[in-house]
Amino acid sequence: MTDIPIAGKRPFRWHIGVFLAPAVIIYTAIMILPLFATLNMALFNISADGVSQFVGLANFQTLFGDPRWSDAFWNALGNNAWFFLIHMVVQNPIGVLLAALLSSPKLRMAAFYRTAIFIPTILSFVIVGFVWKLILSPIWGIAPGLLDAVGLRWLYAPWLGQEAYALTTLALVSVWQFVGIPMMLIYAALLTIPDEILEAAEIDGVTGAQQFWKIKLPLILPSIGIISILTFVGNFNAFDLIYVAQGALAGPNFATDILGTFLYRTFFGFQLQLGDPHMGATIAAAMFGIILVGVCFYLFTIQTRLRRYQF
Repeated sequence: MTDIPIAGKRPFRWHIGVFLAPAVIIYTAIMILPLFATLNMALFNISADGVSQFVGLANFQTLFGDPRWSDAFWNALGNNAWFFLIHMVVQNPIGVLLAALLSSPKLRMAAFYRTAIFIPTILSFVIVGFVWKLILSPIWGIAPGLLDAVGLRWLYAPWLGQEAYALTTLALVSVWQFVGIPMMLIYAALLTIPDEILEAAEIDGVTGAQQFWKIKLPLILPSIGIISILTFVGNFNAFDLIYVAQGALAGPNFATDILGTFLYRTFFGFQLQLGDPHMGATIAAAMFGIILVGVCFYLFTIQTRLRRYQF
């Protein structure tokens, strides 16, 4: 970057540094230092006499190998993977489809539809979890009545109370809340496609759905890749919706337990379970490792291949 001299003032680069330095300091204070403090805490434990002592990777060995911890950890990790998979195969494709429909110049009231679909994303997790729990309640919920009105009452079941369906139900609630984010990102990507490319495609007779699959979709693949990695990071950091709807025990029988709720119970304790900050830090470090591996895999494999589609 070339310095831009300003009469009576220091070069422009100096002014950028004035704003950048505080940002780096703040980011380090609230992100980097707590991260390393957590990783460091995972390497210690409390001895029998109440003294903190260095144990190395013993906490990780306990987490992955001791049945008292490993069963809960692998259950939470499997639930997290399923939670993420539902978002990938339901939320993101629906977001792409909605963006494609709303980007059509022939669609009327497109701005209204975009706003209506995006509104749930700005709602609080507490509101969403509580409202949907009321809606799906077999006692005072409106879901049984709505299904009965259209002759589908037989489809209703207390989904949040059944181990086989509770996690999937909450994942679909999360999809309903956040489908507006991939929709808006893909919509913005579609708007950046040059008109010359679309006009050339129309001249060649490529229009409608065929134009989307052959022209638009390859050009927005980098944006879809970014949405995918954001979905991965967001879902493996999930906590709020499960906690609001099912509580810290993530019932029924830990069927909706994910890494976030497992970390909460371990670190802070819950009911008769005492909090263990060192094991909680170990779980947090494991979550960080999982997310780091996923992000690195995306950056060094998928993103590298997607660059060929950028224009």
